[in-house]
Amino acid sequence: MTHMDTSTLTSIPASLDEIKANTQVLAFDIFGTVVDWHGSIVREMQALYPSVDGNAFALAWRAGYQPAMARVRSGELGWTRIDELHRLILDGLLPQFGLSHVSESERVHLNRVWHRLDAWPDSVTGLLRLKKKFIICSLSNGNLGLLTDMAKRAGLPWDCVLSAEVFRAYKPDPEVYRGVAHTFDVQPHQVMLCAAHHDDLAGARACGLRTAYIERPLEFGALQPKDVSPQAGNDLHAHDIHALADLLGC
Repeated sequence: MTHMDTSTLTSIPASLDEIKANTQVLAFDIFGTVVDWHGSIVREMQALYPSVDGNAFALAWRAGYQPAMARVRSGELGWTRIDELHRLILDGLLPQFGLSHVSESERVHLNRVWHRLDAWPDSVTGLLRLKKKFIICSLSNGNLGLLTDMAKRAGLPWDCVLSAEVFRAYKPDPEVYRGVAHTFDVQPHQVMLCAAHHDDLAGARACGLRTAYIERPLEFGALQPKDVSPQAGNDLHAHDIHALADLLGC
């Protein structure tokens, strides 16, 4: 297997040697970082409802994610799993895309597309490399059942499936980041959050975690590429999970 030349990567740690020596747990964001939610939903829509613009549908469904969680944070909704929030968003979307006729059983199946998301090509093999040296776990707002189904289908080799559901708080609530360190009985600086989202990494950093940014320029599809330029504050910046493994000496 050929891996990317790490000389092209930017790493911004105070001391890479210190990070390699002290980090014990790598916690991964999931949607967009480890799995391709956009491409997976587009493919599902093309197969099930080919007359619908799958790109627009995927983006609209994901756009409802933060507002739905905000309803839980504000107390408007009690604690609600992401599966149920995805369903609330979906029921609002279907009429907008001419799919009001979709039956209850079809809605249930479509909503579970989030359990069937495909991994990015480097994810499984990259995680297997990292697993040899570190504890690797998910750290997602996705609920436990969703993340477990996804891992089983995609072959994601987690040592532990951690979810916001465990802590009954959604990222970027500090309880989620601190909860990882508590779960494994380590100090916050011994945990590294690996994510493709700078706001998630900032939340982790504020709680004392190390952070690694993973580039996913096509998270929102080829028509809406992301700026994946390095930002100050992150300890590491990697092209993909294999490049992260290279930086961490795996």
